[in-house]
Amino acid sequence: MFGKVRAWSARRGKVMDALWVAPVAVLCLLPSAPRAFDEPAGLTGYVVLTLLLLAPLMVWWRRPVPAFCGVALVSFGQWAAGVEVVPANLAVLVALWAVAARCSFRWSSAAVLVTELGVFLALVRWDTPTLGMFTTGSILVVTIWLAGLYASTRRRYLEGLEERARRAELERDQRARMAAAAERARIARELHDVVAHHVSVMVVQADGAGYAIGSDAEQARLAVRAVSRTGREALAEMRRLVGVLREDEGAGGPDYTPQPGLAQLEDLVRGAGVPARLRVTGDPGALPEGVQLAVYRIVQEALTNTLRHGGPRVGALVELRCRDSELVVRVTDDGLGAAAPPASGGHGLLGMRERAAMYGGEVTAGPRPGGGFEVLARLPVPRVRAA
Repeated sequence: MFGKVRAWSARRGKVMDALWVAPVAVLCLLPSAPRAFDEPAGLTGYVVLTLLLLAPLMVWWRRPVPAFCGVALVSFGQWAAGVEVVPANLAVLVALWAVAARCSFRWSSAAVLVTELGVFLALVRWDTPTLGMFTTGSILVVTIWLAGLYASTRRRYLEGLEERARRAELERDQRARMAAAAERARIARELHDVVAHHVSVMVVQADGAGYAIGSDAEQARLAVRAVSRTGREALAEMRRLVGVLREDEGAGGPDYTPQPGLAQLEDLVRGAGVPARLRVTGDPGALPEGVQLAVYRIVQEALTNTLRHGGPRVGALVELRCRDSELVVRVTDDGLGAAAPPASGGHGLLGMRERAAMYGGEVTAGPRPGGGFEVLARLPVPRVRAA
C-alpha cells in the first residue's frame, strides 16, 4: 500500500515538473523571440541560454533547492558574460516559488535574498537603476515569495488535517476492536454462568437419580433424562464459549445463579423507565438459555438507547415473534432517536450484533420512515428436545 503511494507521489512530481517546464519552454523558444540577437549565431546562443535556464526546472517540484541553485548559477554566468536578459530568466521566479512552497522558511528566505540581489545586479548592468525600478522588481519578487509561503502553509495545513483524520480513523477502529473484545469477554462470562448452572442442575439430577434408583425406577429414569437434556444444552453453550476471551473477575467464587431470559422480559419492559409494551406472537417453546440471554440483553440495550436518546414523552414497543426456526425481536419507539447524535463512546449496537452473531443471527438498526428508531434482531433458534 505504502509502496503504491510512494510510486504515485514520484509520478506526480514528474508530472508537475513537465506541466510547468513545457509551456515555458514553448514560449521562450519561439523563433520570433530573440530579436536582439544577430542571425543565425544569435538565435543559436539564445536557444542554448534558454535551455540552460530551463534545464534545472526539470526537477523544480521534487528538488526545489538544487533547481533554484542551478537557475541562479546560470543567471550569474549570464550576467558575468554581459548577455542581456531573456524571457527564460523568469525561471528564477518559478524556482523561487518552489523553494518557498516546498522548503523551510530558512531556505525560502535565502532564496528571496539571492533573487533580490539578482534584480539589483541586472539593473546595474543593463539599465540605469532607480528606486522605482528596483521597487517594482522587488514587489514582483516578494509577491512570488509570499505566494509560495501561502502555498506552503496551505499544504502543511492540509497535511495536518489528513494526519488527524488518519489518526482519528485508527483510534476509532481501535476503540471498536476494544469494545468488541470487551463485549466478547462479557458474553463469555455470562455464558460461563449459564454453563455452570447447567452443570449444577446435572449434578442435582444425578444425585436424585442415584437415591431413587432403588425405590422409584420411574423417577430415576426421568432424572437421568433430565441430566441428558441439560448436558446437551451445556455442551452447546460450551461450543459457543470456546474461542471467546474470558477475563478473570477477581477472587470471588463462581456464581451459579442463572442469567435472565424470556421469563424476565415482562419485568424488564415494565422497569425500562419509559412507557413500553411487550407483545409476544407464537410460542417460544423451550429455547436454550444462551439464546434467551441474548434476546434479553438486546431488548435491554435497545430500551436503554430509547431512554437516552428518545426525548420526552417517548414510548416503546417490544415485539417477540416466534416462528418454527427463527426468533424475531423488534424494538421500536416514537422518540427523537433518529435525529439525536449518538452517545460519545457508545458501542451498544456493536454489542447487540456480537451477541446475535454468536448464534448465527443478525441485528439491524436505524430510523423509521415515520419517525422514531427501530432495532430488529433475527436469531435462528434450535429447539431443545423435551424429555
